[in-house]
Amino acid sequence: MKIGIIIQARMGSGRLPGKVLKQIGNKTLLEHIMYRLQRLQTQAQIIIATTKEKKDDVLAEFCIEHGYTIFRGDEENVLERYYLCAKEYGFHHIVRLTADNPFVDIEELDRLIACHLDQEADYTKSFAALPCGVGAEIFTFAALEKDYLEASKPNHFEHVNEYIWENPQKFKIVDLQTPKEKSKPEIRLTVDTKEDYRRACDIVRCSGNEYISTAEAIHIVTHIQKNNILEEES
Repeated sequence: MKIGIIIQARMGSGRLPGKVLKQIGNKTLLEHIMYRLQRLQTQAQIIIATTKEKKDDVLAEFCIEHGYTIFRGDEENVLERYYLCAKEYGFHHIVRLTADNPFVDIEELDRLIACHLDQEADYTKSFAALPCGVGAEIFTFAALEKDYLEASKPNHFEHVNEYIWENPQKFKIVDLQTPKEKSKPEIRLTVDTKEDYRRACDIVRCSGNEYISTAEAIHIVTHIQKNNILEEES
């Protein structure tokens, strides 16, 4: 059984171009993810799945320089990119991560994979109640292949999981139960906008730790938000 972690990444974000290589503290956003994944207890191969577009050459070069394995595919058809990558590397189960989430929760990721395998699920997800940006999802290769072969709408190809979400009767779907202290879906720990980026930089600066837990990140963001409200009221 071979488990793969495929991280979709590109430089061409509309709201925050080049964000995957922006510095957050002393690491780029992508380096934060790769550093955190070193703590994963489950054995898995990690692939950075970027595009064939010229603008992503700099990202591909960065990955090669840092010893990251890369796969290059279609920019718009992300589903195809995932399917062809998983097929090329012979993955039986595929974890999907995105390169705009520097605070992915590794403890929950290990739990997600274990739950998925124990339940013999087709698709398992953990981001319903967790802060935005720390959860993940995993699917079997068979589910991904069914997704790829039966997808028909534009959103199915742009978002790997949406055919599965729209056709739950065709898959065994499991939701990982989230610890109460981490159930904060209103907290944003993703990086999609300039505001998100500033927040991520603040979290790293305030923490001072190499590895920032979800609980700590929640505490820092809550403290920052509370101070901002107090400043606005004063």
